[in-house]
Amino acid sequence: MAEPPRPRQIDTETGKRLHMALSATGDELFQVLLDPDMQVLRTALKNPHLHEDHLLTLLKRRDLGEDLLKAIHQFETTKGSHRLKIALVKNPNTPGQIALALLPHLHLFELVDLCMIPGVTPDQKFAAERAILQRLPTTELGNKMTLARRATATVVGEILKQGDAKLVEICLNSPRLREVAILQFINGAHSSAETISVIARHSKWKLRPNLRLAILKNRRTPTIWFTLFLPQMRTPDVRNLFVSKRLNPAQKKLVQDELKKRGMR
Repeated sequence: MAEPPRPRQIDTETGKRLHMALSATGDELFQVLLDPDMQVLRTALKNPHLHEDHLLTLLKRRDLGEDLLKAIHQFETTKGSHRLKIALVKNPNTPGQIALALLPHLHLFELVDLCMIPGVTPDQKFAAERAILQRLPTTELGNKMTLARRATATVVGEILKQGDAKLVEICLNSPRLREVAILQFINGAHSSAETISVIARHSKWKLRPNLRLAILKNRRTPTIWFTLFLPQMRTPDVRNLFVSKRLNPAQKKLVQDELKKRGMR
């Protein structure tokens, strides 16, 4: 007959560490929280001297298990501490449901900082960006300006698409802005003669062939940009532009005149 399994033996050294985890105070407890044994850390969570600073130190570790992080999330100390909520969201091992529940508690630029942390997981970044985008309709102009300078490509692109003339140039100066976002804006409903001209003048973007073509296919584009851009365009692109149904009559006449200059009817 097989013998029943014996209880796990705890060696003397581990026993001492577990005892220390439960009874340590102050600086001793900070040392305990450096222990590589997750059993020791779980025991430390039961220490009556554990306070916010201890938990903040613990949450800097990147090897914590989900069970430990869930336990920290349940603490009354955590529920009343903004710093602990931020630390939990920033920990890459925090379960997605917990992180999502905590994001609404973070301030706008704390969400931006979360997106920029080295090693942030794609899920964390996506969730933080979504939380920022959800707040954009009620975000003040000054904060939108700061976002346009500091935020991720996704957020900057969304601010650009709103078409506020005060924000367009700031967005265009962002090193994170992608060309595709500018194309979407030019082709979208919120571009205007003023904002199209800002793009057409911009030192970084005005030389991009795809952007130039998109600018010239917009009915709202001022005549000056046809005058300046058409002579520099390849003949196949000018022909393509001439057959576009997006142009207004005055624009089409300018394209036709350019083709005539090149000996084409």
